[in-house]
Amino acid sequence: MNSIMKNRRVRVVVKIGSGLVASQEVISKIAEEVASFHNMKNEVIIVSSGAIATGMVKLDIKKKPSDLPSKQAAAAVGQVGLMNKWASVFSKYGMSCAQILLTKNDFEDRNRYLNARNTILKLLSWGVIPVINENDTVATEEINFGDNDTLSAMVASKIDASHLIIFTDVDGLYKENPKKNKNAELVLEIRKISGALENYATSDAGCGFSVGGMLSKLDAAKIATASGVETFIANGKKNVCISDIISGRVKCTRFLTDIKIDGMAARKKWLAFGAKTSGKIFIDDGAAKAILEKGKSLLPSGIMKIEGNFTKGAVVSIVHQQKEIAKGLVFYSSEEIEKIKGHKSSDIEKILCRKDYDEVIHRDNLALVV
Repeated sequence: MNSIMKNRRVRVVVKIGSGLVASQEVISKIAEEVASFHNMKNEVIIVSSGAIATGMVKLDIKKKPSDLPSKQAAAAVGQVGLMNKWASVFSKYGMSCAQILLTKNDFEDRNRYLNARNTILKLLSWGVIPVINENDTVATEEINFGDNDTLSAMVASKIDASHLIIFTDVDGLYKENPKKNKNAELVLEIRKISGALENYATSDAGCGFSVGGMLSKLDAAKIATASGVETFIANGKKNVCISDIISGRVKCTRFLTDIKIDGMAARKKWLAFGAKTSGKIFIDDGAAKAILEKGKSLLPSGIMKIEGNFTKGAVVSIVHQQKEIAKGLVFYSSEEIEKIKGHKSSDIEKILCRKDYDEVIHRDNLALVV
């Protein structure tokens, strides 16, 4: 067992796709491994797909519905059966589990996000296994995650997990389709998610492995690793031993994280990956350099233009050369920023007849997303 597990309690998020949840043998094995890991004084949060598929079986629906009401109705029926599955397998080990249903809105609103976070942490303190799924019955296209890979990464980043394990039906990310080429090369360790890796995920090598697809798993890894959460894509049909995976004893794809950002504050994680933006602020080269390289605040002098109507305290996207580089909480409204953009901080009072702050966004309220 590695030094991480010897020295402190480990908090792991485990994501299980609908294809794996459909197998009673697989979820029984996962429950056994979770119980074993939990008994070593560690903590596990499960993100489980499968509500719609379970509902389809219960309702004897052969083909997955294409319209939203039918999907939501199937999910409503399926949630009962899905939680019964998890409750049944965990009861064999004297453990309880709890259902938590989330949508993007629960992360975009800070109060709701904090409530969800506090609920999860309280369940963990009670020794209960949280089983999280997207709230399909109320989610619309605008507020859904689209796949539970993204949801698992968001959860991992928000509850200060050390590791995220995404179980699928292959060993990880391959350079070619392993189902067509038995000698296909598995990418074992990834330090940076590059265009080449995304090409592997969108090519035939990444097709057909899961509902979410391999590209969604790369996107999830981006979110998780940017929050200091080491991420794994592993084969849930072959080896589900959590301690073996995070200790490097399982052949799978491992995404390393930048240790410099392990301590990213929860508030900045919310800003970077949860908060809904109300507008955009476009900045020049000097402002981008100050923010990215020097960790400075955003001053009005570096602002070129803005988009959207927002009030003081809103979360906005910071854009440089058409690329979002950060998100932050503004000290001034869009109307006020329009007036002071391009000016020095010393000019703010003359322009607005008052000056609350020198900065449009203070560095403490900025979170990088690159």
